[in-house]
Amino acid sequence: MSNRLTLWFPLGIMVLLALLTFWLDRTVQEPLFKRDGSARHDPDYWVENFVAKRLGQDGLPLHTLAAVKLEHFPDDDTTLLTRPNFTAMDQNRVPTRIAAQNGLISSNGKEVYFTRNVVVRKDAGAEKDWLTIATEYLHISPDQDIARTDRAVTIKTPAAVITATGMELNNRTQVVKLLSRVKGHYEK
Repeated sequence: MSNRLTLWFPLGIMVLLALLTFWLDRTVQEPLFKRDGSARHDPDYWVENFVAKRLGQDGLPLHTLAAVKLEHFPDDDTTLLTRPNFTAMDQNRVPTRIAAQNGLISSNGKEVYFTRNVVVRKDAGAEKDWLTIATEYLHISPDQDIARTDRAVTIKTPAAVITATGMELNNRTQVVKLLSRVKGHYEK
């Protein structure tokens, strides 16, 4: 009897360890593909001719975002825009307008990315001439009133044409910071 016990005991321990290892492996592994559609990148809703305005505490508009089409994707909670137009408004300054072929709003709604034929326009005001900025990519943070790009930009004013790689535009301070490869052509 003791011979059988000494023979079966190590075998029983090994089977128990194998079952425990299998259970632990299943517990810590990521679940396999779900068939509930959550892994798909399909829009759950879309809006055509979309316009949204964000108001300040005084009830006046801070900025407006419009697009020909808006599509929301639930898997990453992003929003895709077709031909977006963004306008940042301030009572004391001329509005800043941004247009592009495509746009993407982050999941938290605090970042907007414009791509393909991005044009920033500031009309002439009481103290400044008009200004246009053209690029292929622009990342804006509407709450901070800052626009950035690491791509090539072309800035046109009535007096000059400036090209650069990389730019940061602070709309509150009205400062444009060019990052590298800056070239300019001044016209009288």
